[in-house]
Amino acid sequence: GGLYRKNSLRNTRISSTTLISFLYLSLKRKISVKIVHCCLSCFYIDGFMYQENMLVREHVSLGHDVLVLTSTETFDDEGGLTYIDPSTYIGSDGATVKRLPYSGFLPAKLARKLRYHASVYEELLQFAPDVIMFHGMCGFELYTVSRYIAKHPNVILYADSHEDFNNSATTFLSRALLYKLFYVPVIRSSLRYISKVLYITYETKLFCNDVYGIDDELLEFFPLGGIVEKSDRYLSLRKDGRFEYLIDNNQTVFLQAGKFDAKKKLIESLKAFSKIKNENITFLIAGVLPAKQDSNVQSLIEADDRVKFLGWVNSEKLHQLLCMCDVYLQPGSQSATMQMALASRCAVVLDDVPSHRHMFCSNGALVSSQKELDKVMFELSENLGDIPKMQDNSYGYAKKYLDYTNLAQRLLR
Repeated sequence: GGLYRKNSLRNTRISSTTLISFLYLSLKRKISVKIVHCCLSCFYIDGFMYQENMLVREHVSLGHDVLVLTSTETFDDEGGLTYIDPSTYIGSDGATVKRLPYSGFLPAKLARKLRYHASVYEELLQFAPDVIMFHGMCGFELYTVSRYIAKHPNVILYADSHEDFNNSATTFLSRALLYKLFYVPVIRSSLRYISKVLYITYETKLFCNDVYGIDDELLEFFPLGGIVEKSDRYLSLRKDGRFEYLIDNNQTVFLQAGKFDAKKKLIESLKAFSKIKNENITFLIAGVLPAKQDSNVQSLIEADDRVKFLGWVNSEKLHQLLCMCDVYLQPGSQSATMQMALASRCAVVLDDVPSHRHMFCSNGALVSSQKELDKVMFELSENLGDIPKMQDNSYGYAKKYLDYTNLAQRLLR
């Protein structure tokens, strides 16, 4: 017999034998599952701690056979987007990485925009996966993968969506042409073959409903996560980091990190911090300052000895910084570092948007104006004893929902 999962968009048959097999495999680490991570609608960059990297890393560590099919997009030394030659190699996360060329029948610029790649179907045939995780739904190769699933119905396909109205379909032309005429038809034709569409925030769910027309029953919350360290490892990272940056254990550390365009509101954070008189607080800034903001930010940094600008740091150093700090500031636009901060036991000060409300658990404050930011940071500085409880609340939430080890295993259940 078989189990049928139905909605108005699909009628996908998954055999009971397959379901029992995957449950068994997820419980027995020594038995290898073949997993493909398709990063063809996004980028996969070695040495980073993005969701794609962390899920691949966890699947490799669990003993599974993992292949990453990805584009030739990557970052240059300054964090800008660039392209490299197609290649096959063992990546920094331990999996085989195949960087596929864009399809040659289209002009390069158009192929990159529509995300047409060569030989995707052939790579799937050769690898013969048990599970496919398709990262980012906007691209032609979702159709190619769905065509493979149609011929191999016992393979489990997940697709995840990171799009929301803040970062996608932001102009009329983009929504009317690129999305409605190309991305959406590809997505709609593929839904019948997808076991679950995984959305990373509440705002992403709304985008999937409104733009893609995906019903709630096909959607499942699958947030960006972080590394939830055991206490001894966390305390070791915290101690070593504070020693490196000459910060006393009795100091409370605020941290803001990222690529600081105006939407990140670093200037607003610095202005709020300048009104705090408590000398037992240090404000660390890790990231890249755009040239047009640099002079204004630099003047605020140089005016306060408690503020330290660290420049760009790699993912491992950022993880250590998050473990050694007490309060993570993100009063502006959304960033994956927020989930990493929760996993690193930070209290948080976040922009008051629906996706942040969904993760708020009495672990800091939500702000929507300069006045609110000023008030919250002042109150934190006057009540430092309240911060450890906020940190515990972040840790409890992260352990339950954001641990990448658990997220990776969810894909095999």
